Amino acid sequence: MRKRTEPVALEHERCAASGSSSSGSAAEALDADCRLKQNLRLAGKGPAEPRCAADAGMKRALGRRKGLWFRLRKILLCVLGLYVAIPFLIKLCPGIQAKLIFLNFVRVPYFIDLKKPQDQGLNHTCNYYLQPEEDVTIGVWHTVPAVWWKDAQGKDQMWYEDALASSCPIILYLHGNAGTRGGDHRVELYKVLSSLGYHVVTFDYRGWGDSVGTPSERGMTYDALHVFDWIKARSGDNPVYIWGHSLGTGVATNLVRRLCERETPPDALILESPFTNIREEAKSHPFSVIYRYFPGFDWFFLDPITSSGIKFANDENSICSHSVKHISCSLLILHAEDDPVVPFQLGRKLYNIAAPSRSFRDFKVQFIPFHSDLGYRHKYIYKSPELPRILREFLGKSEPGRQH
Repeated sequence: MRKRTEPVALEHERCAASGSSSSGSAAEALDADCRLKQNLRLAGKGPAEPRCAADAGMKRALGRRKGLWFRLRKILLCVLGLYVAIPFLIKLCPGIQAKLIFLNFVRVPYFIDLKKPQDQGLNHTCNYYLQPEEDVTIGVWHTVPAVWWKDAQGKDQMWYEDALASSCPIILYLHGNAGTRGGDHRVELYKVLSSLGYHVVTFDYRGWGDSVGTPSERGMTYDALHVFDWIKARSGDNPVYIWGHSLGTGVATNLVRRLCERETPPDALILESPFTNIREEAKSHPFSVIYRYFPGFDWFFLDPITSSGIKFANDENSICSHSVKHISCSLLILHAEDDPVVPFQLGRKLYNIAAPSRSFRDFKVQFIPFHSDLGYRHKYIYKSPELPRILREFLGKSEPGRQH
């Protein structure tokens, strides 16, 4: 019995041992298989992820490039559309072109009180207002000669008006477009002229500064005529010279033409940075460069100026015509060679028109150029140390006696 049971026990042990060893081998094989699969997954996953990331980065970069190009193309199309639309807009609305010529809405410097010229260093200047027409009021500054600045302190308008009857000559200054009578370069010129012993009377045309009214060539000319008559009514036999700058040269020649028609010419006419006529000036202006070769430039840009009644024809005013006998006063033209606004050649051309004209056969016509190295450009001729000598020699000999 014991012998029989022993082999059975041994058999059971062997079976258990073999079972446990087979199950352990299976587990090990299973674990090895799992590790192998995991390693294969990791091995396959490693290089794929950087490739996917690189592809995604390239797609984002391309998307950004496309978005930038789309925005740039959109901007270019808008600019091109605006470039083409502006000529049509100006043609349909000529008033826009008139605004661009006058620029009376540009008030520089902005924060000055035109009622107080002393704030600009003009402590021998009086501000007052004249009324050329109903519903039109213009602001005027009158600066007395600098030698009177002490006497002028605290004086009223009546004292300044009476001062015009003194023996000192008077300059009526007609400023250009944009800004006011208180513009920096204009104030500096008043100071120079005052230091040379001149009364300086200047004003803002209707629609400029604190003057009331709507700008127009006719209105500006009438304002100047009104101020000239106001001066002559108070100045007695004192010489009155008219000085125009830039657009003011157009007003000045219009005024002198009117004065000569009624045989009351000024004693001399000074044109600083003048042009021949407004069409040539508009065509030569730096703002017109981008449209100068645009098809139909004259029709789009220049004809609306004419249709608005704006001519400022200095060249026609300076020569004999069916409506004017002659301009019977001396003419001085000042122009800087580096003028970027009114090209120097227009001033020279105006002189070449005026000098041989029958209008000036009994009067002096002089052209003074200022070299580009001096840097006087469009509005800084007042800085020239030669200006006092030029004015003294010209105005001191402005009586009849033709000299070229």
